[in-house]
Amino acid sequence: MSSSLLEAVDVEAPVSVSWALWKDVERWPSFLSHVKHVKRIDPDTFAWQLSLPGADKEFVAQLAEVVPEERIAWHTTQGVEHAGVVTFHRLSDTRSRVTLQVEYDPKGFVEYLGALTNLDKTLANYDLGQFKNMAEREAARGGSA
Repeated sequence: MSSSLLEAVDVEAPVSVSWALWKDVERWPSFLSHVKHVKRIDPDTFAWQLSLPGADKEFVAQLAEVVPEERIAWHTTQGVEHAGVVTFHRLSDTRSRVTLQVEYDPKGFVEYLGALTNLDKTLANYDLGQFKNMAEREAARGGSA
């Protein structure tokens, strides 16, 4: 069974601010609640530690595509199998939309349960809300993260 997740959030911040927060993969734990640690292995490869309800997971992911202020795509090379992309959309000079899409193949009871009960969607929405708050605070300070 393959699962996919597609969620978006509108942010009262320009694309440049939203992009600046996402472009540094090692900062993702500051707004992705289930990500405990990200360690850079080389410029495009990162080791991840996740803490999900009922399971801790690890994987190695490689950046597949980085287009500044447009998209960041990745896929795993070890551990939890998945691929994802975050895209950035300019809504106005002061607003942006960030879209998260993840494709994964649940393994084991906990992952199947998360996919079946939409827990993955709930976590993604929570995390995008955390991101939105952080980006809007940064924009209000006049920064670019």
